[in-house]
Amino acid sequence: MYRNSIRTVVFPLVLAAGVAAGVALGFYVGRNSGLPHIFRPQEKYDDKLTQTLSLIENRYVDPIGLDSLAERAVPLLVAELDPHSVYIPASEMEAMNESLEGEFDGIGVVFNMATDTVIVLNVIPQGPSDKVGVRAGDRIIEIDDSLVAGRKIPQNRIVRLLRGPRGTTVRLGLERQRIPELVHVEVVRGAIPIKSVESAFRIGERVGYIKLGQFARTTALEMRRALAMLRAEGCDRLIFDLRGNAGGFLDQAIAVANEFLRKGQLIVYTEDRNKKQLREYADGTGTAQDMEVAVLIDEGSASSSEILAGALQDNDRGTIIGRRSFGKGLVQQQIPYADGSALRLTTARYYTPTGRSIQKPYTIGRDESYDEELWNRYRRNEFFSADSIRFADSLRFTTPGGKTVYGGGGIMPDLFIPADTTDVTDYFMEVVGRNILYRYTIEYADRHREALDTIRTVEQLGAFFDRDRTLVNSFVRYAANKGVAPRYTQIARSRRLLEAQLRGYIGRNTKLEDTGFYASIYPVDKVIVQALEILNNNPDK
Repeated sequence: MYRNSIRTVVFPLVLAAGVAAGVALGFYVGRNSGLPHIFRPQEKYDDKLTQTLSLIENRYVDPIGLDSLAERAVPLLVAELDPHSVYIPASEMEAMNESLEGEFDGIGVVFNMATDTVIVLNVIPQGPSDKVGVRAGDRIIEIDDSLVAGRKIPQNRIVRLLRGPRGTTVRLGLERQRIPELVHVEVVRGAIPIKSVESAFRIGERVGYIKLGQFARTTALEMRRALAMLRAEGCDRLIFDLRGNAGGFLDQAIAVANEFLRKGQLIVYTEDRNKKQLREYADGTGTAQDMEVAVLIDEGSASSSEILAGALQDNDRGTIIGRRSFGKGLVQQQIPYADGSALRLTTARYYTPTGRSIQKPYTIGRDESYDEELWNRYRRNEFFSADSIRFADSLRFTTPGGKTVYGGGGIMPDLFIPADTTDVTDYFMEVVGRNILYRYTIEYADRHREALDTIRTVEQLGAFFDRDRTLVNSFVRYAANKGVAPRYTQIARSRRLLEAQLRGYIGRNTKLEDTGFYASIYPVDKVIVQALEILNNNPDK
């Protein structure tokens, strides 16, 4: 979270100057807000920090660049606040904001570098690369006439080479199957959308599935489109997957919750240091008010995900399934500095409709223990047994429907599903850990590129795999050639998991993208299987 690791090694002068340099939000303004050019001891200062700044700037034996000093010191100051207040340097602002803004400037391909070569997994339809004929399966050998294949170039550097301001041009040299020489194309960079709805498809009779990866600026719009698409396919029940969704914009979580709640139902309220509250209510325009919904959460579901899950749970709307969520109940406001950096400062707490704060405990300035909290849950067996989870009676709340819920450390699901390691064997861990399984799926997609490129629906993808009865056996032979000897007892135990993983990664190599993955992997996902059972057995539908 952008914490600076120099806390224990910075010499006292830097630390003192850092505290001074981090004067709340006013450092860059404060330097030009009437400080005397030469400090006069007899003058009185209300603020020791401002005084220290002036002393260093005007009296220190050598000239000091306070801007660079601030870059090292402001994180030290912010680290003494709660775990979610952070300083974001200007150099990191673009990457921090990009995923939340809903688009970036680039060439429009999804790629991987599993073999030290840029392999195009998918091309965004109607994007810059699609328009000039870049294809899934192409290898990018040259970028602007510079060799990039086989040179162990870090992936983040490849990203920088491919991205750039929209309207600029990048020249690619592509290696393509059955073409002996490089294919050269010039791609004009453009705006590339970032999807927060990673997948939406009909997963069962009258049941839709939506996987939401984050809450970005376009999330509510994407959700309404996904819901409309599922409605058109006959779905009146929904599995809404928020596992691993770390949050994002608060207003988008409110807008998505509004889709499911009736007019006048409280969604969330925030409270600042002065006890001033801001309450958000559903306005009755939601398109999914009549849809039965099962919401999936886990320890990676945080912030806006918890606002949404808490709003539905506290209004007795649907069923929350999975494991206890992260436990982030603090609201941040991003405040910019003049140099392009920003302070993401906690300014309020949020509460679910019953009045729960789900912020887990923390100690000011002790990020280490806070960051270890999930590991401590694992050690206490909380991922595998609901009985290992304890809530204080003082944090007990009751929903309008009479359900008991708790605050003080995440959203506890209505139905706890333990982490499933039943089919995870040493063999499975080795072929995954050594990246052999994933590399096989890349080579498999190359061999079947023509057929995979014709797949447009989940049903077509399923039919394609059903025709290949040798997928797992072929992979086992491949893994043996890569140095992992078959262990047939373990392979038998992991077979369903291996096949689902293979199908999932190959499915992601089609035009279905992430939908190809989730549609292939869900049969071995016990949380989704349980959600399907609940929705299919609901007597009210």
